[in-house]
Amino acid sequence: MSKTNNFVFWSLYIVAWLIFVGLSIEAGGLIVNFFYSLYNPEFVQNLYQKLDLSEMYNESRLAFFGIYSFILIISILKACLFYIVIKLMHKMDLKKPFSTFVARQILQISYYTLSIGLLSYIARQLVKNLMHHGFVPDNLNQFWADSQAFILMGAVIYIIATIFKKGVDIQNENDLTV
Repeated sequence: MSKTNNFVFWSLYIVAWLIFVGLSIEAGGLIVNFFYSLYNPEFVQNLYQKLDLSEMYNESRLAFFGIYSFILIISILKACLFYIVIKLMHKMDLKKPFSTFVARQILQISYYTLSIGLLSYIARQLVKNLMHHGFVPDNLNQFWADSQAFILMGAVIYIIATIFKKGVDIQNENDLTV
């Protein structure tokens, strides 16, 4: 592998770590604020990222917990997704990339990506439904605005994982015949 490709790979590895740290901080902040709001409901208007759901909390606690659960699950899944990417990049041998570990990790990345996309789409539709019932969560779109992109990306990564798995099978078959 050339020095340029090695430099690009390690640069992407560092970027993946930075994204993972940022997503972990976001998920941690949302979790802490959620549990703090359970014990001090007056604090709901001052939640992380200016997420003021106090009107929703006062109107319907079920809607508040439902929407906040979607926000938490999606943010945690995004952090887990980048953890898997980091684990893949750390353990992958670039001289012999077709291994069962790499194939499993890529397949797992596709599942996480597809799950994020589907949950984001469901949450977005739920928020649209809640808007028709008088709730006005204007600032929630930031958490699931990219649901279609995650669904499409999950499908593409699944196709790549299937091709990679076939490559591993062919490589293992060739190793046995030699």
